Amino acid sequence: MFKLTSLNLNGIRSATTKGLETWLAAHQPDCICVQEVKAQAQDVAGRFEELAGLRGHFHFAQKKGYSGVGVYTRHEPSDVVTGFQCEEFDAEGRYTELRFDTPSRKLSLISAYFPSGSSGPERQEAKYRFLAAFHPHLMALKGQREFILCGDVNIAHQQADLKNWRSNQKNSGFLPEERAWMTTLLTDGGLVDVYRRLQPDTTDACYTWWSNRGQAYANNVGWRLDYHLATPALAALARTEHIYKDVKFSDHAPITIGYDLSL
Repeated sequence: MFKLTSLNLNGIRSATTKGLETWLAAHQPDCICVQEVKAQAQDVAGRFEELAGLRGHFHFAQKKGYSGVGVYTRHEPSDVVTGFQCEEFDAEGRYTELRFDTPSRKLSLISAYFPSGSSGPERQEAKYRFLAAFHPHLMALKGQREFILCGDVNIAHQQADLKNWRSNQKNSGFLPEERAWMTTLLTDGGLVDVYRRLQPDTTDACYTWWSNRGQAYANNVGWRLDYHLATPALAALARTEHIYKDVKFSDHAPITIGYDLSL
């Protein structure tokens, strides 16, 4: 079983002070896709290139202490791609793709961090620009290779994906335009929401993010923002899933899916 984890770190330095490395050593994923590294190359050098025997590959934001994604893996990739050829968002460090190619197979594991629009209209417009640019990139990639994209998508797709859906219909993360983008990706776009393939009816147990305000975590007032999105052949290999709500490295929970896959 190939164990693939996704986790928004909310800062790699912060997460490692809260037991991330110990958990990785015990959990032993084959690969972990991380988002919101919130560090630069010089911060990672000599400290975070490896975690619990996994080697990291990163795409850092130009802005210090902001965004940044990475993929830690036990297996040496045949190629590493950073950015998706969109200048605005490549500057924000939102895309790392590891390729594992053989003569008979082209396979990618991707860590992606979608923008949040919650800080105001300007960032919401940026989020829409990201979605508009990212969809054709994924469609072109799907035409060339199999892939699993792990990441903080910052969209709760359906009513079952957040606790208070009625009161959030005008809030970023649950806006009609965002949800429609996800629907298009999963229908016409042909990608698969792997967690929902395995758990089509789960509600309260599916959340991966909780606001730091009030008692959201204690009361499980959460959102499902962290996804595995896969091409159909890889999605069909998914066998197990688990959201680790009880570990608190950040305001997100790790989500691990086991695939009947070898690299």
